[in-house]
Amino acid sequence: MFKKIVVGIDGSTTSDNAVRIACDLATKYDSDIHLVHTPQPQTVAFAMGAVAGYHAVTTMPSQDEVMEAAARIIADATVVAAECGQSVAGAHTEQGDPADHIIACAKAVGADLIVTGRRGLGSIGSLVQGSTSLRVNHLAKCATLSVI
Repeated sequence: MFKKIVVGIDGSTTSDNAVRIACDLATKYDSDIHLVHTPQPQTVAFAMGAVAGYHAVTTMPSQDEVMEAAARIIADATVVAAECGQSVAGAHTEQGDPADHIIACAKAVGADLIVTGRRGLGSIGSLVQGSTSLRVNHLAKCATLSVI
């Protein structure tokens, strides 16, 4: 049923839950798992200790710090997958809009399912911009699953 599963990750607990659920489905359906992370300087700044509205400008990370954080998030999610008995067929990182990147990756790999966390590190921004999972659910050309 699901031969290729794309998992949108951002390093949050909900994101880890999405990886675990994708792994459970991959075990059942013998699926390939592709991780997608779209690094956002704001969430890296938050992870580095900035508090929303305070020091955010002075603590914005460099491009190297953003990409280093992205590599850690991919590595951590790969460890979660391994703990669940799964390997990762592909890891995709690109800056830009997370929903657009997840959808593009799903199309590129021919995904049957996209799994995302319903609330991740971008949940504060989603009050203004709209959540990534909501946008993915709306625009995807394959099945989607939002987890908590």
